[in-house]
Amino acid sequence: MTLFALRCAVRPYAWGSREFIAAMQGRSVPSAGPEAELWIGAHPGDPSRDGTGRGLDELIAQAPRALLGAAADRFGARLPYLMKVLAAASPLSLQAHPDLARAQAGYAAEDAAGVAPDSAERSYVDRNHKPELLVALTPFDALCGFRPAAQARELLGAVAAPAGVLAALDAGGPVAAVGALLALPRETAAAAAAQALALADRLPAAEAVLVRRLEEAFPGDVGVLVALLLTHLTLAPGEGLWVPPGVMHAYVRGAGIEVMAASDNVLRGGLTGKHVNVPELLAVLGDGSAAPAVIAPVEIGPEVTTWPVPVDDFALHRVSPGGRRCEPGLDGARVVLCVAGELVLGDGADEIRLGAGQAAFVAAGTPLELTGTGTAFVASR
Repeated sequence: MTLFALRCAVRPYAWGSREFIAAMQGRSVPSAGPEAELWIGAHPGDPSRDGTGRGLDELIAQAPRALLGAAADRFGARLPYLMKVLAAASPLSLQAHPDLARAQAGYAAEDAAGVAPDSAERSYVDRNHKPELLVALTPFDALCGFRPAAQARELLGAVAAPAGVLAALDAGGPVAAVGALLALPRETAAAAAAQALALADRLPAAEAVLVRRLEEAFPGDVGVLVALLLTHLTLAPGEGLWVPPGVMHAYVRGAGIEVMAASDNVLRGGLTGKHVNVPELLAVLGDGSAAPAVIAPVEIGPEVTTWPVPVDDFALHRVSPGGRRCEPGLDGARVVLCVAGELVLGDGADEIRLGAGQAAFVAAGTPLELTGTGTAFVASR
């Protein structure tokens, strides 16, 4: 079996939209509850499934060479990436992801400490790093990477941040300021967040709106001040955001396609009700020099666009056949998600018809042909 449709899970995190994913899939809007992420891949946390209900992770484990090709030698019996539709109606947590060495060490340390794999107190749920690329489907509001220190100091000063935080920023840079903010006693932190809200009019308009939005979503959370240390971006549809390990970020609002190394490791530092692990977050941030990048789409053919990234775990392409037969020439194991219109996916023998919000898997070595007037995102390795 080299080409088959996938049934993909929707994750109902509280920050999710009740409109975007449901509308994409042609279901009733609003949905019954928040729909935050549609997972397309083989991560064991929520693997996509074939028509018989078998998980893609199970299928790959049974025949890694047949489905992954040469990637099985590099990554073992697992799909090395995970693709998602992310739909944020309210802000996500302040977070960063580990590099490979930190993920392996962190996972082993939590195992040795007896932290259950499914514990809410677990920071490392797998042994993998998590570089990621997000491509905006709508205007997308994000915080990513540190601002210049002088600019951050001006913003924090405008909202009368605690003197110790400003001193930490001056002496040690933004990572030290993050540590100082997250070390504040709860009552002090809540008072600082409330003061930032009261003084928001002193900020530039975009940052004032941001502070009000974050404080409304997470009242009393000192992450409202941490956010002022970060670069505030609005991606236009089609722009990509590259987030390597060690970069602090928070997605604020919008919808996009994410592709990442197959991991769910998240180190959180605020704006969340989930587990926060400040020491590990600060260790992952290192000296704060890891840098994100906004990536413009690159046309590599009349129907094919990509966003180049400096990792070999994954690549992402957008394919719009425009009524013609398109052979994008992508190698390795691929997952295909139709995001608009209708497409026919074929390998010369079998064919699958995909509507918006539907996905399929194409094994390594199987030709990929797309026809129709829709648009697909294809993750590959």
